[in-house]
Amino acid sequence: MSRINVCGGDGGAGCMSFRREAYVPKGGPDGGDGGDGGNVVIEADAQLSSLIDYRFKHHFRAERGTHGQGSRKNGRAGEDLVLKVPLGTVIWELDPETMAHTHQLADLAVDGERVIVAPGGRGGRGNPHFVTSVRRAPAFAEKGEPARDHWIELELKLMADAALVGMPSAGKSSLIARMSAARPKIADYPFTTLVPNLGMVRAGNHSFVVADIPGLIEGASEGRGLGHTFLRHIERTALIMHVVDITGGLEGRDPLEDYRIIKEELAAYAPELASRPQIVIANKCDVSGMTDRIAQLRSLAAQDGHPFFAVSALTGAGLQPLILSAGQLVSELRAELSKSTSSVQDMSEVLEQRRLEREARFEVVAEGSRAWRVRGAEIERLVVQTDWENDEAVTYLQSRFAHIGLDAALERAGAQTGDEIRIMDTAFSYEGDEFDEKHVASS
Repeated sequence: MSRINVCGGDGGAGCMSFRREAYVPKGGPDGGDGGDGGNVVIEADAQLSSLIDYRFKHHFRAERGTHGQGSRKNGRAGEDLVLKVPLGTVIWELDPETMAHTHQLADLAVDGERVIVAPGGRGGRGNPHFVTSVRRAPAFAEKGEPARDHWIELELKLMADAALVGMPSAGKSSLIARMSAARPKIADYPFTTLVPNLGMVRAGNHSFVVADIPGLIEGASEGRGLGHTFLRHIERTALIMHVVDITGGLEGRDPLEDYRIIKEELAAYAPELASRPQIVIANKCDVSGMTDRIAQLRSLAAQDGHPFFAVSALTGAGLQPLILSAGQLVSELRAELSKSTSSVQDMSEVLEQRRLEREARFEVVAEGSRAWRVRGAEIERLVVQTDWENDEAVTYLQSRFAHIGLDAALERAGAQTGDEIRIMDTAFSYEGDEFDEKHVASS
């Protein structure tokens, strides 16, 4: 996984200008809008296999928009910055202080799928936008919106159709070596496999990718051992192939108990994994005296509604029916998935709508004696884009505050005439149902 800081480009400033031509004595406002800043976009690319491009470079910023000009010439929008990542990349928003996950931004699983992770700042509007029936010649324009940087985490999960899961030394590595061309490290002691292995399996007319997930232990769903590190790779797979060492291994474990433990750990980590299609595999069935154990495990699998196969990774016994069944099941699951998903998704529109909804919200909290702090992305944007040296612009800001309901919110919170209202580094004097035009910029 990689943590990177992303920032869109700043928006260009709008222009305050009036038409000045010979024989046009009263030319109207003609200032152009500033260009929007470029976005930082993350796109899934099937040609990539790792996040190594983000190992040493951690800061990415898109191009800024240019300023508007007179004669209604709008500024040029900044170019988007497109960052390519492998299929299977999950993008998390991080808390700026603790760097903990706050929410998931996207899960890119289709080639060409993309998402805007850092929108560019909006370009400021030129003065023609502020013409009203009573304000015929607005002598102000908006500043460009500065883009905000934030930290995100890129987490790569395996893109496999099926996952071999089970206790340590259940024989998963031996199975993937038998089923595919993968050559993992194989030994008779626990935790031989420390990283997942991938193998391509040919099953008659079908083929599928299988992942050998390192051995799980009881408590893995709570993070014991390397539980979370391994379990996260299982979330994406369509089919779970649950491998049980029917002999109990060198530790003499109870295979039925092993089956129960892994089953419960999967459900505890992600409840939807309990209903994921699953095949139960009794491995090492070439060992003598295993008939009763095989029958008992077969019965448990049947109770849970899972197909059951008794195999030997050592001799290859029973593997061909298992491979053909898994290939057919993966093919059916793929067909179902293709019906429920579009070819390539651009989630930017959905995420942008969610972002706008979040930014429209604001809160008013008491801060000291007769002082109130207002927090909210949209309100803070209005303050940043206001030209404080222009009285008309400040008056317009007051009308915008009333329009979005800030005055009413302050009244409900208990603000009184003369109270100080703080937004970012700017303070206002509250005058009942409006703000005093005189503002104080605090450092």
